[in-house]
Amino acid sequence: MNNNKKALSILFAVMFLVMAGFGIIIPVLPFYAEEVGASPTQLGLLMAVYSLTQLLFAPMWGRISDRIGRKPVIMAGILGLTFSFFMTGFANELWMLFVARIIGGMLSSANMPTAMAYVADITSAEDRGKGMGVIGAATGLGFVFGPAIGGVFSKFSLSTPFFVAGSLSLLTFFLVWILLKESLTTEKRTQPQAKKTSVWSEFTGAGSLLFFLQLFISLSLSGLETTFAYFAAVKADIGTVELGYTFMIMGLASAFVQGGLIGRLTKKFGEGPVIAGGIIVSAFGFFLILFTYNFLTAALFITIFGIGNGVIRPTVSALLTKSADSGHGSKTGLLSSFDSLGRIIGPVAGGWLYEKSINLPYISGIILSFIALALYFIYKAQAAKMNKPNLQ
Repeated sequence: MNNNKKALSILFAVMFLVMAGFGIIIPVLPFYAEEVGASPTQLGLLMAVYSLTQLLFAPMWGRISDRIGRKPVIMAGILGLTFSFFMTGFANELWMLFVARIIGGMLSSANMPTAMAYVADITSAEDRGKGMGVIGAATGLGFVFGPAIGGVFSKFSLSTPFFVAGSLSLLTFFLVWILLKESLTTEKRTQPQAKKTSVWSEFTGAGSLLFFLQLFISLSLSGLETTFAYFAAVKADIGTVELGYTFMIMGLASAFVQGGLIGRLTKKFGEGPVIAGGIIVSAFGFFLILFTYNFLTAALFITIFGIGNGVIRPTVSALLTKSADSGHGSKTGLLSSFDSLGRIIGPVAGGWLYEKSINLPYISGIILSFIALALYFIYKAQAAKMNKPNLQ
């Protein structure tokens, strides 16, 4: 048990550093791309191609980790991210940025699903939600601190944050290499000579509904992320500094709930009710956001949304991986693909809805949340018929 706690602590540090490195470049990339001649449309493509490659490659990495183990796949993902950051820092032409983003997306898509599969390997069914929450908290905190660090280093030059992110990723690579032990025993690895199963086999049971549930949650979240800066400026006269504080408060609150409360909630109520509760709270947050009128209400309402939204992905991951003793990477990889698909479609849909009416992205967020809630209840009914254990 102590070894598992140590592994979770190392994994927390790893995912925090990976996400902080990724977050560092967020406030800088648009200006950096503009400096090498990217148009607004090309910038949009530059952002989208990263999510597209993650969509395509995450299931592959999950399945590879089921075969060869988690540690080498995590190391490959981090090394790819390191190369991508350094290549971006040295880029002086637009095509170099695209190559860097494509390579980064292809290889970094290994990190999240494999980390979650690692947690599934080392945790009992009872503690699975807590373990997944730790990864969610690390991810959230990385996104909180990363952009702030990026903003500070951008004062030296626009390329400096990329070199900082690359150095941070390289440090993380050595951290994994030296400290993280392999979690997948030889007995539980998928043997190469075994009959290969199609990725579509994951859609045969009740659990397949959870992938689509995550898609709708991701759609609603990315639509909010795309439009909230404009919305808050109009509704509450909030500038970039206050907006940064708003997202920081939301991120810290979400990370606290993920790291400290998910385990207790899932032990007491089960993963299913926590997912349903998270969806209801995030829908309520969307509703409250419509009534934003100053910084305090903006911070409070988006934090309520963030707390609800933050518990969903880790708990869905826990529920999916509890349905089998092995093959966790395949499930978490596919879940990451659905998450990426939402992040590809969501910003475009959110921007289009915002142009029609500034309230529409949030009204649609409420609708998408209730579609996700309906999917959960359908899933629950189907799982009950199949008499699956631990599916509450």
